[in-house]
Amino acid sequence: MEFGMLWLDDDAKRPFEDKVKRAAEYYKGKYGRKPDFCLVNQKTVKEAVNLGKISVVPDRSISPNHFLIGLRTA
Repeated sequence: MEFGMLWLDDDAKRPFEDKVKRAAEYYKGKYGRKPDFCLVNQKTVKEAVNLGKISVVPDRSISPNHFLIGLRTA
């Protein structure tokens, strides 16, 4: 990942897709660019998925309920 932001969302009632969307919107507002990559705990998703233009990838080093969202390395 070229540039990322760590986002916490532990609201059990909020759907996973909404969590990624909220993190992406915040990232865009803060950094002025749309993120295209997001790492999440491997218990959150078992394999890589695409949510719109964001590639979501499981990673065991990410804590539960956290999202490392940003721009993929070129």
